[in-house]
Amino acid sequence: MKDFESQARAFGEQIEAEIAEGHLSFPTSLDVSLRIKRLADSPASSLEEIAAAVKTEPVLSAKTVRMANAVTLNPYATPITNVADAVRRIGLASLRCLAFAVAAEQLAQDHRSPKMRTIASGLWMHSVDVAAWSCAIARELRIVNPDTAMFAGMMTDIGQFLLLARAADYPALAEDLPRFAEFVTTWNTPVSQSVLEVFELPEEILDAFEHGAPCAGSWPPASLAAILFVATHAVDTPNPFDKLMGLKHRTDLPDSAIPGIDQRNLDHLLESTRENRQLILAALCG
Repeated sequence: MKDFESQARAFGEQIEAEIAEGHLSFPTSLDVSLRIKRLADSPASSLEEIAAAVKTEPVLSAKTVRMANAVTLNPYATPITNVADAVRRIGLASLRCLAFAVAAEQLAQDHRSPKMRTIASGLWMHSVDVAAWSCAIARELRIVNPDTAMFAGMMTDIGQFLLLARAADYPALAEDLPRFAEFVTTWNTPVSQSVLEVFELPEEILDAFEHGAPCAGSWPPASLAAILFVATHAVDTPNPFDKLMGLKHRTDLPDSAIPGIDQRNLDHLLESTRENRQLILAALCG
């Protein structure tokens, strides 16, 4: 356990120093995602430049074309066979989300420790599930742009993803996963804030992560924060760090345990959006 303690202390000191300096180190896959996001955000970027950036990542290229051919985006089954047309079809907002989903999936697959790889895989599925529910709920309620909601959902676990990826340099942390989960919980908020700032997200998304229980006292959800709150409770895939910490998943909670939400209202909303959520999930995971 001494190795765990010394490596946890060294990791914490490294993260603290990087945050203080404003230079948090990103894994390579997230660097690609960030570059594509910045290109997509810039009015000066051409479609050809964005498509060229996507082509540098083979998995992202394939998934972009596959998403463009999904039934929800291509109802008349007109085949899309190249990246540029695929980017045009799915739109830049969906591309941002897909780029991050692919980056997160690669982080999950590339981890050196089998134990950590299992956690990373579960965290990726949780993030995609939150994103799919967020998008589907936003489409149903029509109060928030669905693409914005989907991207915000994908960013829900961003701090945990970064900590998990960087933990590959500290192999002793895999020896005690419950204690590692406590470490991640301690550093999740400051790391998440730093990553969100680097991604230069709009205020609407940043504000959505600063609310505790935004649905309390009102229904239906009336903001992005409220949609994310509902989506995180709706997911079928629990956050693996929550499980390690002994926190119960939605299906294990009594009906009255979700603050500010009547269970019947929640069930009705989830049932009306479930099919749409499945289509979005398939597009992100395809």
